[in-house]
Amino acid sequence: MKPLIGVTPDFNAGDRKDMGGREPTYFLRARYVRAIEELGGVPVILPLTDNPALQRRLFEGMDGLLLTGSGQHLPPSLYSERQRYKFRVMSRQRYAFEQAMVGRAMKSSLPVFGICGGMQAINVALGGSLVQDIDAQLPKAWPHRAKSPATEYAHAVRVAPDSLLRRITNATRLRVNSSHIQSVKTVAPTLVATAVAPDGVIEAIEAADRRRHPFFLGVQWHPEYLFDRYAVQRRLFEAFLQVARRG
Repeated sequence: MKPLIGVTPDFNAGDRKDMGGREPTYFLRARYVRAIEELGGVPVILPLTDNPALQRRLFEGMDGLLLTGSGQHLPPSLYSERQRYKFRVMSRQRYAFEQAMVGRAMKSSLPVFGICGGMQAINVALGGSLVQDIDAQLPKAWPHRAKSPATEYAHAVRVAPDSLLRRITNATRLRVNSSHIQSVKTVAPTLVATAVAPDGVIEAIEAADRRRHPFFLGVQWHPEYLFDRYAVQRRLFEAFLQVARRG
């Protein structure tokens, strides 16, 4: 049986001209769906409901959860900070739903894969915090919103030994694309950082307890733009689907 993967979309509550204008609109780049479908999963785009009973029903039907990236950002109040810089805040519908689903997944050991903003959502949901603006707060950091296309590599990351990411990629160093202005600051207590850029920016996090959580991984880059050209990026999705298939 192909695993059923719940995929979180972005959401415009009525204030985004680039996403439906005043009409509340779901939005998701097809690359996420295509990666899951082409590599052996069944992608299902999830409704961002705040109904606990419906959340539970959706969760019980999934074999894995994919948290996608977003052009918007989590409100800093979620990690006990005020917003110090100008950036667009994510809709309450999305962040509330994702935070609830990550909590459920951590309790039940459901396989979870977070990409870019999805990685940040995992960290915050479990008690971590974020760098709100890399350029302002980390002046020695490289430009992480790369000018190159997302389909091209931008920089390298160093992969931690004895990590899930190392086991999947079989690499000590990976080339990645880069399109983010925020990053993980304090890693959540149940997670560990397992990839770091040369400037110290955290590029991957995963569950510290791999026995209980055989696949609970977040990456700061966008493998959905790279999987069809680079085998090492494709293996991230394949490993996720393999664990989800085992149920």
